[in-house]
Amino acid sequence: MLPHHKGLRPAWLLRFGLLLYDHLGGRKRLPPTRVVKLLRDASGEPLKPDYKLGFEYSDCWVEDSRLVVLNAMDAAAHGAMIAPRTRCVGAERGDQGWVLQVQHTQTGARQTIRARTLVNAAGPWVGDVLHAVVRANISARVRMVKGSHIVVRKLYPGPQCYIFQNTDGRIFFVIPYERDFSLIGTTDLDYEGDPADATASSDEVAYLCRGASEYLRTPVTPGEVVWTYSGVRPLYDDGASKAQAATRDYVLKLDTPSGLPALLSIFGGKITTYRRLAEAALARLAPHLPPPGGLPPGWTGSHPLPGGDFPVDGFAAALAAMVARYSFLAPATLRRMLHAYGTRIADILGDAQSEEALGTVFGADLTEAEARYLARAEWAVTAADILWRRSKLGLRLSPQEAAKLDAFMTQLHPEQEGVV
Repeated sequence: MLPHHKGLRPAWLLRFGLLLYDHLGGRKRLPPTRVVKLLRDASGEPLKPDYKLGFEYSDCWVEDSRLVVLNAMDAAAHGAMIAPRTRCVGAERGDQGWVLQVQHTQTGARQTIRARTLVNAAGPWVGDVLHAVVRANISARVRMVKGSHIVVRKLYPGPQCYIFQNTDGRIFFVIPYERDFSLIGTTDLDYEGDPADATASSDEVAYLCRGASEYLRTPVTPGEVVWTYSGVRPLYDDGASKAQAATRDYVLKLDTPSGLPALLSIFGGKITTYRRLAEAALARLAPHLPPPGGLPPGWTGSHPLPGGDFPVDGFAAALAAMVARYSFLAPATLRRMLHAYGTRIADILGDAQSEEALGTVFGADLTEAEARYLARAEWAVTAADILWRRSKLGLRLSPQEAAKLDAFMTQLHPEQEGVV
């Protein structure tokens, strides 16, 4: 939902843009856009009465942390070696290929890996890898832009998301989040330093609260924020004067000096085009891969990620089947798990006939069976891996419950004690 703010973008321009969105996107399953009289429509109830006109369109959503893990699982199923908590500390290329030195960040153990080609997809660290690890003579034109988000208790009961425009011209959103919360974001600020250290500043929190309060009947204050998170986008530096104006498109730089093994560096990119980026990257590398033919034709567009082997419109039917099979669990729990694991939910619950069969309940609806699955199948070794990197159950567990889970994970992985 896009409420129209007088004095900002003209209503006709928004409507024209959404019409293009309908027709150029090849819309087949989602409803078309529509004009909404906010004072008469339920979607206008959370908004201040000043806003009378809005535009509604439908889109898809994805949990980005789940998408990352599922792609890693799929790669492992096709023969890739996945090495979490491992850093590439050195890379040399010669006539016979690349020789990489990798080091486990907790144990310090080192390993040598040989490769025909090397892809530098280090995100905001792409420049660091080029200069400090690969030592390639390539201009790393990276512009790091920090985006911060805040989470508050649910602000309205409906399922709709809102896209607003601040008086400074920036777009931000308010989205239903994890059933009982609302997510507000995001900011766009140039960033320097280690991307791992990025956090939401008090100014960013206040900025997002003010923006939401400008539109919503219920004001949002910094004191209501229950969690914040920040990410750093590795945008290709196209010389834009403002962070929000820098290109979100990806740029591929292929380096093959004097016929030596190829190095492909990836700058920029975004989640909605990650598959296109991957296909483009492989196309650039194809001439540098060994015969016969290098790469098979593209196949990922028709191949589901782990657990996604049911029809696009089959979620309701899959949920109904799970509710019938595991009737001892609350439908809301099964819905959460089905969203996260798809048909792999059966790998977690197995033939269990009762909640007791799933072991300890650490808090909320997180059971020992789910924690064991995440350790076994998704490389989780700490409570933080489960509560924040494989889910957002950290919003629901108390510090005491999280500590209990961490103790359990230490029992599963005693060599990782002290790892966060």
